Amino acid sequence: MAVHNADIAHVFDTIADLLEIQQASIFRVRAYRNAARVVRDLTTEIGTKVEKGEKLTDLPGIGEDLAAQIDELVRTGRSTKLEELQSQVPAGLVELMALPGLGPKKVKILHDTLNITSIAELTKAAKEGRLKKLPGFGEKTEQSILKSIPVHAEHGKRVKLATAAQYAEPLAEYLRGIAGVTSVVIAGSYRRCKETLGDIDILVTAGKTARVMDRFVAYDEVSQVLAKGTTKSSVVLQSGLQVDLRLVPKASFGAALQYFTGSQAHNIAIRDLGVKSHLKVNEYGVFAGEKNMAGHSEESVYAALGLPWIPPELREDRGEIEAARKDSLPRLIELSDIKGDLHSHTKETDGKNSLRDMVLAAQQMGYEYLAITDHSQRLTVARGLTPKRLAAQIDEIDKLNEELDGITILKSIEVDILEDGSLDLPDDILARLDLVVASVHSRFGLAREKQTERILKAMEHPYFTILGHPTGRLIQEREPYDVDMEQVITHARAKGRCLELNAHPDRLDLTDVHCRMAKENGVLVSINTDAHSVHDFNNLRFGIGQARRGWLEKTDVLNTRSLSELLSLLASMRKVPAVPAARRSTMRPH
Repeated sequence: MAVHNADIAHVFDTIADLLEIQQASIFRVRAYRNAARVVRDLTTEIGTKVEKGEKLTDLPGIGEDLAAQIDELVRTGRSTKLEELQSQVPAGLVELMALPGLGPKKVKILHDTLNITSIAELTKAAKEGRLKKLPGFGEKTEQSILKSIPVHAEHGKRVKLATAAQYAEPLAEYLRGIAGVTSVVIAGSYRRCKETLGDIDILVTAGKTARVMDRFVAYDEVSQVLAKGTTKSSVVLQSGLQVDLRLVPKASFGAALQYFTGSQAHNIAIRDLGVKSHLKVNEYGVFAGEKNMAGHSEESVYAALGLPWIPPELREDRGEIEAARKDSLPRLIELSDIKGDLHSHTKETDGKNSLRDMVLAAQQMGYEYLAITDHSQRLTVARGLTPKRLAAQIDEIDKLNEELDGITILKSIEVDILEDGSLDLPDDILARLDLVVASVHSRFGLAREKQTERILKAMEHPYFTILGHPTGRLIQEREPYDVDMEQVITHARAKGRCLELNAHPDRLDLTDVHCRMAKENGVLVSINTDAHSVHDFNNLRFGIGQARRGWLEKTDVLNTRSLSELLSLLASMRKVPAVPAARRSTMRPH
């Protein structure tokens, strides 16, 4: 059975959880957390590196011990280290740590004082009012835990889009290799780029002699066959993902693809539109009585209803059908529209690679520019930059800009927005930068009014450019902080500020709804990867998917501009004098 990057990352995160419960050294815990992130963000399967005999220690943060553990996982599917820790710590404690507000210290208190080892036992204790009596808990924490348990249960049924990709895409490629198969498409929520999904739907067309279903259920990652038929089969993979495969006739492939892509709400609206035209729309085609009018392609299905083809990301019944009828669908942004990345980190703070390595990787992506946005001094856990260290980095960037051709490095910082709305660095150093990404990294629990006021005040700062990961959420891990996004977007428009769509698959922050809200208010969105390693730039595709779900077009996105256009726009946003010609000489547009 193949062991995917997501599997290895999950093992390392679990080891880190167990070590935290044991109150092990923070450095040991951090080593596993960092390794999990490095492996999860790789765009090539680490198992392939092992098979080729490549040195895993060349990966940032992977030493000899971690490399040996990865090798063991890939070759055997087991982790001796994980099994050792699981024998020492009740397994249910790790799941408890997934609940908001329950870190390792509180989980240990729950276990040591109330012998709680499962969600069920925790629920019972909370309902009986026993948690609020424990040190560090209180009634507010008890009620918060009760509210978070059903949310956690729902999250447990879904996986993140990027994680699903690690299983769905190799499986689709496997199916394409079956003799007689002519087309394979992953449909459902995956095709609509939803940030999480419950299962995977795959459609296939094939010749009569193709043994598609036999080969499908024989896939080496299948752990359970739920059903096997001639046109539909369902399996569960070792990862726990359910996959449904449908074999459809070529003449109906477009109708089936439209139907199984969804969403349900979109499909109901499409069927209702058909009824008004005396047509029946289903997964087999578009019918006028017994006559099949369309179905071989999605375009033919929509055309039969008098509509242009609607991109999958828009199919949520949020006005896309009305826009299609008026011929006013947005011309959605494409991956190729992005000219550069305005949020990236180096090993000067919590990144994994050097400044030079990050820039060269961005150049390989075909970018015109890259902004280096290491953390500011307030974020000590990331070894944030002091003004002195940032000044040294500015000088280093100037030298590298003189040396390199084909890409320009922009001077920037990811500066912390402090609780009172001030920025974490003095104006004299911020004035030397080309742009400033300002983010909230602390005090997530502020009341809605105070959190909103904090961000609005930060936007007043003359050097503020982009609000980084605007709601602070981590999908399925941390809820967004309570902030009035409508007010934030309105203020961004008034002050000429931008919002980030952070493309990291754990964030995808802005949401699709907030992207559309920004668009409707004329607020530019910057789609950035928040890259902490050279591999992270490849996460851009997930940000583009989210942007498309939010109806964003090329003109709605800040970093679709050329370098010269961007520099001019940035100067006008900051309401400070344009960059002098002598200084701009290191910023050569190409």
